[in-house]
Amino acid sequence: MNLLIDDWKIIQDGFSKQKNRFFESIMSSGNGRMGLRGNHEEDYSGDTLKGTYIAGVYYPDKTRVGWWKIGYPEYFAKVLNAIDFIGIKVKINGENIDLATCRFSDYRRELDMKESVLRRNFTFFDPSGSKYEIKTERFLSYHESDIAAIKYSIKALNNDGELELLPFLNGDVRNEDANYQEKFWEYVSSSATESVSYLHMKTLKTNYNVSAAFTWNITGTDTLEKETVNLNNGEFVGTRIKVNIPEGRTVTLEKYISVTSDRYYETNEISKISQRKAQEALDKGYNSLFDAHKGKWADIWSMSDITIIGDAAAQQGIRFNIYQLNCTYSGDDPQLNIGPKGFTGEKYGGGTYWDTEAYCLYFYLGTRKPEIARNLLEYRYNHLEKAKENSAKLGTRGALYPMVTMNGEECHNEWEITFEEIHRNCAITYAIKNYTEYTNDESYLLEKGIDVFVETSRYWVSRVNYNSKKNVYMILGVTGPNEYENNVNNNWYTNRMVKWSLKYTVDTLKIMEENHKPLYKEAIDRLGISPDETEKFKEISEKMYLPEDKELGIFLQQDGFLDKDIKPADLLKPSDLPLNQNWSWDRILRSCYIKQADVLQGLWFLNDEFTKEEKIRNFKFYEPLTVHESSLSPCVHSILAAEAGYREKAYEHYLRTARLDLDNYNNDTDDGLHITSMAGTWMTIVSGFAGLRIKKGKLHLNPFKPESWKEYSFCLVFRDRIIKITVCDTDITINLEKGDPFDITLYEENVTVREGRNQYRR
Repeated sequence: MNLLIDDWKIIQDGFSKQKNRFFESIMSSGNGRMGLRGNHEEDYSGDTLKGTYIAGVYYPDKTRVGWWKIGYPEYFAKVLNAIDFIGIKVKINGENIDLATCRFSDYRRELDMKESVLRRNFTFFDPSGSKYEIKTERFLSYHESDIAAIKYSIKALNNDGELELLPFLNGDVRNEDANYQEKFWEYVSSSATESVSYLHMKTLKTNYNVSAAFTWNITGTDTLEKETVNLNNGEFVGTRIKVNIPEGRTVTLEKYISVTSDRYYETNEISKISQRKAQEALDKGYNSLFDAHKGKWADIWSMSDITIIGDAAAQQGIRFNIYQLNCTYSGDDPQLNIGPKGFTGEKYGGGTYWDTEAYCLYFYLGTRKPEIARNLLEYRYNHLEKAKENSAKLGTRGALYPMVTMNGEECHNEWEITFEEIHRNCAITYAIKNYTEYTNDESYLLEKGIDVFVETSRYWVSRVNYNSKKNVYMILGVTGPNEYENNVNNNWYTNRMVKWSLKYTVDTLKIMEENHKPLYKEAIDRLGISPDETEKFKEISEKMYLPEDKELGIFLQQDGFLDKDIKPADLLKPSDLPLNQNWSWDRILRSCYIKQADVLQGLWFLNDEFTKEEKIRNFKFYEPLTVHESSLSPCVHSILAAEAGYREKAYEHYLRTARLDLDNYNNDTDDGLHITSMAGTWMTIVSGFAGLRIKKGKLHLNPFKPESWKEYSFCLVFRDRIIKITVCDTDITINLEKGDPFDITLYEENVTVREGRNQYRR
């Protein structure tokens, strides 16, 4: 059983029960509104993680701890495994097709990322020796986000046969992480006729209503018996179809599914709508639906593809990451966001983390229309009042955005994260800055972003401690990005980002006062800002304490970091890694080892505020201590290594992030993919190898090419332009495919890029 290397496909050649979950994960797909793990359509009684997910549908699982503290989140959110709509029970000559128990050969499964379609084929043997070739194909439509379609074909190779096919909907599903097999859904209604079936389920507590319906069509046979099936008190509905299949003939079942929820339709209408849409899909037919779907993906790839010549593994890795990001978030709904596992598993509950602003926004800014990225900012603005409530629960003022959320409320259940990893506020301010500078669209910042700035600044004012002896402000009792350090004082990254955030708020207010007086007055009145308050923002920013070691010339991750026994991670025994699976938490906290970029994260975010020498000194100190047991870590190290001139090290970290899931680096692909860190893969090429920066509203490029690559290219969507940049041994080619001419700084020199192909010597 092998995972094959291919430019556009993820290919499983052969079957392995032991690796079934791994392949279910990497064969996942989605369309922004719903998603599926790569589960089999027919029964599978072996080890499997069934996964069907509907965007925005979750369950608030009550937090239960014996040491409840004021401000502790009331629940932990869970993304829910929803109605199983891909299921088709298959019997051939009376034997149930179950790849965990039946005899078969020549198994192959392919995820075609270019067209976003999952295909499988294998040969089944019945006990008498009759052989049947089975081929399946399915897609979740990107053109019609409520629609999915499946094509299931059986060919009789050496004998006639009798088939029994039962396409179904099953609402009796569980989350694997549920306590005591707890069920999160309740039955509402269902119906099965010979032509269409539907099932309407509702979540407990949150009362989300989801209806799935399917229609079907069968070809390749003249003999047809059919009967409706309604089992398990209505939670299992479908149609049993019996046909004869002559030797050499192929029978194909097409299943057309519509999934609707009351997030987009009236509750009392969703069942009718799902049935109507399923019927309309049948009327259009598989090929018509698939052509429209492929057209949408062609548009996506035309703006987001990265090509690599000379390294097939790297090419497959980057396309896999780009593909999964677009499966997870389509950007048309500001109520949705990006979970760390997307539609590929249950881990992390499916909530929104700071990953969105720190990593994902770059990707969507650079590869999609600006409205897509703006909707990520709208999501946070819409949750501002909840963020203020979260802060009030902790006894502070202003707004503290949650570490993890579904609806703006904090729903993370680890105290050292919930209470202490407060740097997440700054990532949101930083994202607004990035969006504004990249798009040159100030409307969000001036009309909504300023509210976020002021309220988060008010939180910082109430959270800092003033040290009168040193005349500095400190931030005590925090967890930085490195979660292998808890409850530390003066985490450099947190303090430095707060310093920047407060200053950026003051600077924005000043710009509004000078250049946008009506909006400034509205903001002052709406937010009740006084001159004394803005002076306080400024004072804290100017007097923020930043730990450093002048002798080493480094910024200290936190007070006392050098009191640890500093030993590079390469001295660890292989049996120690990963630390979080082999060491006690006490031992980890006392060690010098770093889970992910911390100080280096700040050097990347505030890149222009540090000299190259400062970046190099800190990189050389902290990189050897980092074990990268967060998927978010390698990309930041790759970008800074590239900037520092450590090209081999930059490439090493790129490979780790690009193929993190495909090569199962952290031995955890089985439970789902690392969606948010996938955006970091895009960043390593565009911001790392190509050196892309935005400075004073202008694109800057400083590209190099990894030695093993012949060339690479990527597209940028930038201010109504589509730009393709190609880097090879001797030349940089900038092709302006759409939009007006513009100036760019290339290797510190200004060049004017005009329509068509512009070639420059390296």
